[in-house]
Amino acid sequence: MVTLDGKPVSTDDLLPLALTNLGHFTSMRVDEAGHIRGLSLHMERLVRDCKIVYGAELDTGRVRDYVRQGLYGQSWPCVVRVTIYDPNVEMGHPTDADEPHVLVSVRTTGKMPTAPLRAMSVTYERDLPEVKHVGLFGSRHTRGAAQRAGFDDALFVGRDGFVSEGVAWNVGFVDQDGTVVWPQAPVLPGVTMALLQQHAEYCVATVTLAQAKGMAAAFATNTSIGVRPLSAIDDIELPTEHPVLSQLQATYLSILGEIL
Repeated sequence: MVTLDGKPVSTDDLLPLALTNLGHFTSMRVDEAGHIRGLSLHMERLVRDCKIVYGAELDTGRVRDYVRQGLYGQSWPCVVRVTIYDPNVEMGHPTDADEPHVLVSVRTTGKMPTAPLRAMSVTYERDLPEVKHVGLFGSRHTRGAAQRAGFDDALFVGRDGFVSEGVAWNVGFVDQDGTVVWPQAPVLPGVTMALLQQHAEYCVATVTLAQAKGMAAAFATNTSIGVRPLSAIDDIELPTEHPVLSQLQATYLSILGEIL
């Protein structure tokens, strides 16, 4: 079931979101125990993005209540998505959208860790990359292009030549010295990435595509997949078994989830 402010959503409720494409969201993985890793960070993201997109405050207590309702009777693990938008928005007057409502949807998910990922590099930069917004056409188009070329997903490279992120995931690398390297670039500050940075040593540096292909290992992170090795970038194969990758996966799984 999909709910809007705790009530079953109608087609009329969804039309403004579909037609104006103005809103932001976060997706959270509910583990087998019904807990959510990084729940507080997800709530902070929603509050931060709501101020950017709507200039409005967001009551996270209300959001939590609606998420609890949405999860009632659901099987775990699953992924719950919270989308914030104003059903009264009009295309010509986006500044009038200042009353954020809470759309909650739930989908099933598999166990972690997931199979390695083959990524195709594309020159692409998301609009307002620091916000997890619903403007997904460009990024999903690159995913389709990558899959039609025989890959699983796309890896973004900015016009400056530096690697940034994936379609719906942060990318990290393990250099030849065994150091975890996160790209210095305009990216979405992912919750999974933030949790790993709290628990594992790392550095942040610019990474060219050539440097990325020469790393000892690479991995993708988001709430649904945890830490997922990259097995290839373009035509360059990468090892999917590396002590640091195993350590990162174990570290992430050891992080206790929060109760709603």
